[in-house]
Amino acid sequence: MQDFLLSRRHLLASGLAVGITASAGCLEFGNNTPRGDTGMELTLSLTRVDEPLRNRYVHGRGDPDDRWDEQALEAALNDEQYTTQLRRPFFARPEDPAYAVHEGIYYQLNSVIVDEITETYPVLRLFESEGSTATPVDGGENGDLPESDHRAVHIAHMAARARGNEGGYPSGLVQRGGYVYRSEAARDESDLLAEGDPDHVTYRETTYEVEITHEQFYEAVYRPTAEPVTEDPDRMETILRATLVGARTSQDDLSSEVQRIITEAETDGYSETHPFSEAYEELLRAMDKRPYIDGNIRKDAGVRTNEKEMIQYGDTYYEYYLRLNGGSDG
Repeated sequence: MQDFLLSRRHLLASGLAVGITASAGCLEFGNNTPRGDTGMELTLSLTRVDEPLRNRYVHGRGDPDDRWDEQALEAALNDEQYTTQLRRPFFARPEDPAYAVHEGIYYQLNSVIVDEITETYPVLRLFESEGSTATPVDGGENGDLPESDHRAVHIAHMAARARGNEGGYPSGLVQRGGYVYRSEAARDESDLLAEGDPDHVTYRETTYEVEITHEQFYEAVYRPTAEPVTEDPDRMETILRATLVGARTSQDDLSSEVQRIITEAETDGYSETHPFSEAYEELLRAMDKRPYIDGNIRKDAGVRTNEKEMIQYGDTYYEYYLRLNGGSDG
């Protein structure tokens, strides 16, 4: 069993980059007041997509996405029985499907849960140790531990570092406050799990006490599915556009100043400090990003209620990235 992997969208492996981040500290600007000098800077970056969406998001049977379970793809296309444990075979969900083409037919790929399995895995947690007389093992990349333990210590360190601090950790990697040894090969290779294992490690100049527990996990069993959707490439493009593209606008709909902003955002990125200019507000409305201008920036703009990851400007698709920074401390 492979170690836990981030989902297809979370990895953004397709190249899409949509995000909203706020700086640490109090960014409250009043409960209902959208205007005023908040000091928040909003940066827009645009990247032109110079190819049909189906070239990016539809894979051939002989050239699948390199993260897919290839046996699952074969089984789904041939209507054969096959299951995967823990991970979805195509990193796809009903609201976020994957696509493949085979013999001129386009398929929507997904999976259904058909069972559950209970597994017991070791969990590594690290806790900062002060005043210990034990001799720690070097848990860094150049230390004495095997590769599987290097990865485990690195991820468990993220959880240890985050305890009591703002900022958190990557939830797709850290689980149950540490690292889960799901891979049988990693367990067999590990020194930390061996009898008489080290009880302290150092990582990035910090000494940690090692805690190993064995815990139950309940893992879903997935059966891959492949639903034929069309044989028409143009219709496939329409399906992808309806799935992935959010707002649509054109030159005729926007002022010349907004068109200038779009050009600058595509070249070097474009930034303004709140309160925004009329042109920037016009563009944000055209992109259906009204929470940045019509609501409370802290409470509304940072809540991603619509996760559309692209816009269409004329006949061109754009990936976009919105970044919110700054603001006075509360």
